[in-house]
Amino acid sequence: QLQLVESGGGLVQAGGSLRLSCAASGSISSITTMGWYRQGPGKQRELVASITSGGSTNYADSVKGRFTISRDNAKNTVYLQMNSLKPEDTAVYYCNADVLARAGFRMNCWGKGTLVTVSS
Repeated sequence: QLQLVESGGGLVQAGGSLRLSCAASGSISSITTMGWYRQGPGKQRELVASITSGGSTNYADSVKGRFTISRDNAKNTVYLQMNSLKPEDTAVYYCNADVLARAGFRMNCWGKGTLVTVSS
């Protein structure tokens, strides 16, 4: 069974930092793109950042210069370092991964989410 488990959310004051982690587990052959999405109160889910297996990154304009995505391919883990947090960053953050299972099928997987709350 393929699954993604996020950790690292919490409550932080504006200007503070948090680091999110997401570990993929199960019968995994490889993972291509991994990413972080978020859904704020009353908003649609949006892409925050993504990273390919080769290390190419993509960021939403709203987080450029403040957030950094990275990954450890050996551990099937992706990270999101969030600095200079703003109240508008408050959201549930979801991990996403395009996984090739050892059985040969490809699956897009989602974690259950971790809540980030930024107080003003």
